[in-house]
Amino acid sequence: MRKMLTGLMAAGLFALAGAAAHAADSKTIAVSIPAADHGWTGGVVYHAQQEAKALEARYPGLKVIVKTSPDGAAQANALEDLTTQGINALVVLPHNSDELTDPIRQVKGKNVFITVVDRALRDPIQDLYVAGNNPGLGTVSAAYVKEKLGGKGDVVVIRGLPIVIDEQRVNAFNEGLKGSEVKVIDSQFGNWSRDDAFKVMQDFLTKHPKIDAVWCQDDDMAVGVLEAIKQAGRSDIKFVLGGAGMKDMVKKVMDGDATIPADVLYPPAMVAVAMDLTAAGLYDKLPVRGSYILDATLVTKDNAKDFYYPDSPF
Repeated sequence: MRKMLTGLMAAGLFALAGAAAHAADSKTIAVSIPAADHGWTGGVVYHAQQEAKALEARYPGLKVIVKTSPDGAAQANALEDLTTQGINALVVLPHNSDELTDPIRQVKGKNVFITVVDRALRDPIQDLYVAGNNPGLGTVSAAYVKEKLGGKGDVVVIRGLPIVIDEQRVNAFNEGLKGSEVKVIDSQFGNWSRDDAFKVMQDFLTKHPKIDAVWCQDDDMAVGVLEAIKQAGRSDIKFVLGGAGMKDMVKKVMDGDATIPADVLYPPAMVAVAMDLTAAGLYDKLPVRGSYILDATLVTKDNAKDFYYPDSPF
């Protein structure tokens, strides 16, 4: 079962009606997420904390506990601690799917509703899965690059980490370029890090005298790419296309920055969607089980204001 965020909102999952009736119905949702070790996870933490306040106001009987962990081992320990507090539901964005599958399975064994965000588990033991559209991010990016370059040009690609999510994005991007004269002339991993992407882009600039565009699928990496281009004084690169919806990049799109003319969403706010749905299932008895995949929306100057969160750290 795949739903889009717009459909969920239309269905009224976030309605306030009847909240007072829940006042005496005390429940606890635990939210376990990585600590803010880079921009995107910083956004996850921000949206989780904001949504926790909103949900507690909406459902007076609800307690939401947000716990961050610096690594997989710490997260596994945190899950054990949270379970002892008598939680009714767990919303979890795993540090590492392999490492966290068994600890999450143990939580589920205590009759806890499990919502997994972003990083799928080794075994699909969750009740609800909420994520961005990774293949869609690659497909939308490829379509934009082809159109912006007029179907012809030389592109370099900075990948993320060598994991499934990255493969889904890159495979869809390469598939989307088929039938055009847009060529990927180089591709390296930037580890979703602005510093690593800076170094990779420096290498690309040294090796390739002509580059028409850069696709780096991640806004943190785009920051490093832009700095490398600036330091090299290169003027041949027409634009850089990142992804996720970092506020600085969305602002550049809003302002009509020619170097960042668009962005593709993979929003950290997906954790808030997951929390909303989990609470709706607990209190409003709505059928929220299944998989909910958010659109990989193309952000342009026309719609950028709808995706700009100036108070977010990301």
